[in-house]
Amino acid sequence: MSIHPVQPDDLHHMRAALSLAARGLGTTWPNPAVGCVIVRDGAVVGRGWTQPGGRPHAETEALARAGDSARGATAYVTLEPCNHHGKTPPCSEALIAAGVRRVVVACQDPDPRVAGGGLRRLKEAGLEVVVGVCAAEALALNRGFFSRISEDRPLYTLKLATTLDGRIATRTGASQWITGPTARAWGHGLRARHDAIMVGIGTALADDPELTCRLPGLEHRSPVRIVVDSRLRLPLNSRLAKGARDVPTWIVAREDADAARLQAFADCGAEVIPVPADAAGLPDLAAAGAALAGRGLTRVLVEGGATLAASLLRAGLVDRLEWFRAASVIGGDGTAAVAGFGLDRLDGMPGFERVSVRHAGADLAESYVRQAVPPA
Repeated sequence: MSIHPVQPDDLHHMRAALSLAARGLGTTWPNPAVGCVIVRDGAVVGRGWTQPGGRPHAETEALARAGDSARGATAYVTLEPCNHHGKTPPCSEALIAAGVRRVVVACQDPDPRVAGGGLRRLKEAGLEVVVGVCAAEALALNRGFFSRISEDRPLYTLKLATTLDGRIATRTGASQWITGPTARAWGHGLRARHDAIMVGIGTALADDPELTCRLPGLEHRSPVRIVVDSRLRLPLNSRLAKGARDVPTWIVAREDADAARLQAFADCGAEVIPVPADAAGLPDLAAAGAALAGRGLTRVLVEGGATLAASLLRAGLVDRLEWFRAASVIGGDGTAAVAGFGLDRLDGMPGFERVSVRHAGADLAESYVRQAVPPA
C-alpha cells in the first residue's frame, strides 16, 4: 500500500476504470485486461482499455484521448503500468512523458518483467503513486492472468446447466433444452468473456457442437475451442473439425495418439496439443493446463461433459462455477452433471462460496468461487 492518502474521488474513478477493463475480457490474452481513466480538475479527459490481442495498452489509449489535458492529471489504472520494452514502449514512461502528476493503481503486476518496476519508475520520476484502491476487485477481474503467471495454468470456469436434481439429460440422452433462452444467452455471454471453451470428447460426439458465440453483435468474440480427446476420436466431418480454419480449434490428446490422425487434424486446420497420460489413461490435466498457459490462455470456460467436470474437480482445478438451474426434475436415471470421482470423505469435497444469485428468465443463475484452503 502507498503512504500517499486516498482522495475522495479515487474509488469512483477506479471503479470506472475496472468497468472499462472488463470490456477486454476474452480478447486481450496473453495480456491482462486493463482499464485506465485520466482525470484533470475533476473532469475525465481520457479513457482507455486494453485492445484485442493485448495492445495497445489501456494507458496508451487513454493518453491518446487525453492529449495535452493529461499534463498535471491523475491516471487511474487497474494494474501496475508495465516497465519493459516489447512491441510497444513501457506505459510507465508514457505516463511520465505525458506529464501526469499522480497515478492511482489498483494492484501490482505479478509478471516478473514488471513486478513493482513500473511503480518504482513512476516514483523515481517524482510522480505521486497510490496503490491498493479497489485491489480485491482488480485481483478478481484478472484472476486468470495471475493464474497463468503464478500457477502455470489458466483460470477454469465450469459452466453447468441442470435441473434441480443436477441432471443434464434424460436416460435416453435428451438434453436440449433444459434451461430457457435467457440462460442460454447468458451462457453465450460467458463464451465472449473467456479466451477458450473446453469440452470433453463425449460431449463433442454426443452434441456435435459449434462452440461459438452467437449473440447478435458479438459473433466476432468466439473464443478458441478446445476438445479433450485422448485418442483423437473427434470426427473429421464434425462442426468443430470443419470450422477449424475459421475459429481456432485445439485438441488435447495423449502423446501416443495415432500419427495419421494427427496429420489429418493438421490438414483441416486444427492444432493438436500432445500431453502425457494420467493414471486413468486420460490426458494429464496439469500438463494440459501448463500447455494452455504456455500458449497465452488466461481464462477457460468448461462446458462439458460430466467426466471432464469430475476430472477437473478431483484435481482441484475448478476456480469458478456458473450454475444455471431449471425449475424441473429428471430423476436418478438421468445423466448427472458431474461423474463420480471417487470421493470417500466429506472433508474431501471441493468447496465453493456463492457470490451471486440472479433470475435468468424462469431459471436461476448462481455464481461461485473456489473456497480458499485454510492454513494448516
